[in-house]
Formats: sequence, structure tokens, C-alpha cells
Amino acid sequence: MSQTFNYRHLYYFWIVAKEGGIARAAERLDMSLPTISTQVRELEKSLGVSLLKAQGRNLVLTEAGVAAMREADQIFALGEGLPHRVREAVSGTTVRFNVGISDGIAKLAVHRLLAPILNEPKLRLLCHDGEFEQLLAELALHKLDAILSDRAAPAKTEMRIQSALLSRSHIAWYAPKNWSDAARTDYPHCFSHVPLLLPTRHSAVRLRIDHWFERERIKPLIVGEFEDSALLMTFGAAGMGVFPVAESLDDDMVDTHKLEKIASCEEVEEQFHLIYPARKVLHPLLVWLLSRGPLPMSGEA
Repeated sequence: MSQTFNYRHLYYFWIVAKEGGIARAAERLDMSLPTISTQVRELEKSLGVSLLKAQGRNLVLTEAGVAAMREADQIFALGEGLPHRVREAVSGTTVRFNVGISDGIAKLAVHRLLAPILNEPKLRLLCHDGEFEQLLAELALHKLDAILSDRAAPAKTEMRIQSALLSRSHIAWYAPKNWSDAARTDYPHCFSHVPLLLPTRHSAVRLRIDHWFERERIKPLIVGEFEDSALLMTFGAAGMGVFPVAESLDDDMVDTHKLEKIASCEEVEEQFHLIYPARKVLHPLLVWLLSRGPLPMSGEA
């Protein structure tokens, strides 16, 4: 990209694209048509591509223009929220913390992982649930302060991010009462005929579970697969089948959800990672979470 790239030029192009033409953009901005046209041409010159083309009497976006418009939408959406966030910071009324929650991570675990910051008196916590790759893109665009995930940051990426292991736990198998007796009979080989609910293969722990099945020579009877961990737990608790959960959540499973623990599975581990931007200056709540180090695995002191 040329060093003459100018965000003001990008803004004028963005308005032209949103308004559907230079004349309407000039009217909205109260500027002359030649001025707007010149600004857009300067942007095209700096990028080395055409962003707009004539189609009959109208201007339409080129493929490069569509890509530029998509990026401009994100850039200026962030910019529009800047005054509010700055006023919020100056007034000291809230401390915003935007966290992306990978859909494969247990939602009960999320609460425990964030517990150290929940007593912040001015906290305004915003949690965004989504797929791992989508959340990474939002982190790169500074829409998120951090991501909680079941895996570390990818080793090969152009994004300037890093990750820390917050906690880990063996999994355990839990069953509703209608399947508890069958699941305890000839464990774990009972899973060849007792219905199982599992996370989909987008989840890191699912790969470890599959390898465990292979080592134990079990062909599991899988009756349901879920991307969202909360949905998996809902169907399991309703009686659909046996399912795995991090053993560190045992109290919630047994006391709150009235499920029965079938067995611990120390051969399979679930991990919880915090992914964040690689910056010298970090969000203060992020610093606090990182300063605690990894929480102990279930069963450890």
C-alpha cells in the first residue's frame, strides 16, 4: 500500500458507496462533486486499483471496491463508537471487558474462569458467543479484548496474538438417571450400546475423546453431536444420553443438574485458554486474569 493512503479518502469513498453515487454523497457531506470525486480517485491511486465503475448512468463497486467497502464498514463502525467509549472511560462509570466465548467451551467453566474479575465494582462484561475463527477475526479488529477457548492461539498466523493456559481438567462421564445403571455396567465398553452425546469435531476435546475410543477399541453409539456445549448439556440432562463434561464442574453436574457421575476419564483432558492481543499495554482486567496463572486440574490441591 502506498504511503499516501489516507483514511479521509477512505471515508469519502465509504459515503459514496453507502449513498449510491457521488452526487448524493456530496449532498450529504455538503461538498462539491469535484472534491468528492478527487478524494475517491486519490484513494484508488494509493491502493492501485479501481473501486468504482460506471454501469449505465450509475456507479457500482468493483470486486476490489466490495472488499474495501467491507473493511471500511468495520473501521468506521468502530470509529462511531469511539466517543462513547472515551466518555465512559473519563467518567469512570464502567470498565468494559469484551470477551469472545468459543462455542465449544463449557459455559459453566466460563463463569469460573472469569470469577476473579467479577467483583470489579465498575465492571461491564460483554460476552460474545461464536465460532473460534470468527472470534479470532473480531479480536484482530479490536472488537474483543480477549477470547476464552478450548485451544491455544494458532501457531501460524499473521495476527499478533498470544495465549495463556488458564485451567485444565480431566473429563468425566455424566448420565441422567434413566441411563446411569446401563452406563455403569461394563464401563467403558458399555458405550458401544449406551447412547452418547458428544461435542462436534470442531471441539478440541472431541479429538481426544475419539482417540480414547480408538485406544479402548470402542465403537461408540453416538446419538447426538452439538457445537454448543450448553445445548449438549440440555439434551443430556433431559434424558437423551450420557455425555462428557470437565470434571472440575462436578458439583454443578451432580448438585445443580441432578446428573449421576459414571466415571472419571483421566486419559482425556479439557483445556481452557485465554487468547489476547500481543501488545505492551493490556486491558487491566486481562492483566489480572493472567497474573493468577493456571488454575489446578480437578483432583489436585
